[in-house]
Amino acid sequence: MTPDRASTARDVLTFYVAAGVDVALSETANDYLSAPQPAAAAPVAAAPAPTRTLARNQDAPPRAAAPAAAPPAVPEAAVMAAREAARSAASLEDLRAILGAFDGCALKATATQLVFADGTPKSRLMFVGEAPGYEEDKSGLAFVGRSGQLLDRMLAAIGLDRSKVYIANIVPWRPPGNRTPTPVETQICLPFIQRQIELSDPDILVTIGQPSTGALLNVQGITKNRGRWFSYQTGTREIRAMPMLHPAYLLRTPIAKRMAWRDMLALKKALGT
Repeated sequence: MTPDRASTARDVLTFYVAAGVDVALSETANDYLSAPQPAAAAPVAAAPAPTRTLARNQDAPPRAAAPAAAPPAVPEAAVMAAREAARSAASLEDLRAILGAFDGCALKATATQLVFADGTPKSRLMFVGEAPGYEEDKSGLAFVGRSGQLLDRMLAAIGLDRSKVYIANIVPWRPPGNRTPTPVETQICLPFIQRQIELSDPDILVTIGQPSTGALLNVQGITKNRGRWFSYQTGTREIRAMPMLHPAYLLRTPIAKRMAWRDMLALKKALGT
C-alpha cells in the first residue's frame, strides 16, 4: 500500500470509530449502492371502498384498534441467573469476578472488557450512569471520557474528587456504537448494580440520566425530577437518592448546566461538606 493510500485508510478508520462503527461483521465490505436492485413490483390497484349501509351498520359496535406491538420479552432464565449470581457475592471483589464470568448478557461478546466501576468503594456518595462508552471500554474505568471529565470538574466545584466518590453503571459492558442499552439488556444487568449499591453502601445515591433513574428509582422524566430527593431501598436500609442530568446532555445543552450546578450544591449540603 502506498503512503497516500495508507494515510487515506487510516483517515477512514478514524472516521468509522468516531461514528461508532467498531464491529466488523465480515472481512469483505458490501457495496450496497452499486449492487443491482430488484425490479419494483407492479403497483396493485386499490380495492374500491366498501359502500356503507347505515340501516344495517348503525348499531354495530366500533371496530377495535389494532393492538400495539408488544415490547420484547425479557428472558426470565437470564434474569434469574443474574439474581442468583449477584446474591452470591459477599463483597465487591466477589461481584466483579462473578460479573466477569457471567455470560447471560450478549453485550459481553462485543465489548472489549468489563467496566466495573471507578473511584473509592464505601464512599458516602455513589453515582450510577447508563453504560460505558468508547473511552471507558478501552480503559476499563467508568466515566473517563468527555462526560467523565465534565463530571470531574463538577465534583471539584464542590470540593470532591474521585477518591471521595464511587462511580458505576447500570450496564457494565459497552453497547456497540455507544447505543442505548435495550430494556432486555438493562433488566438482565439490573441485579448486579443493585447488589453493587448494597455492597458499597453509600449515604447518597445519584442516578445520572433517565435510563439509570428509571431502572433504579422507577421514575420517568429526568428534567422534571432532577434535583428532587427520592428513597432507594437496598433491602437492608434506605438510601437518599437524587436524579441528575447526564454530563453528556450538559455538553450538548450548556444552558442546562445551571440546573446541574444547583443539584451539585444540594449534594454538597446533604454531605455537610
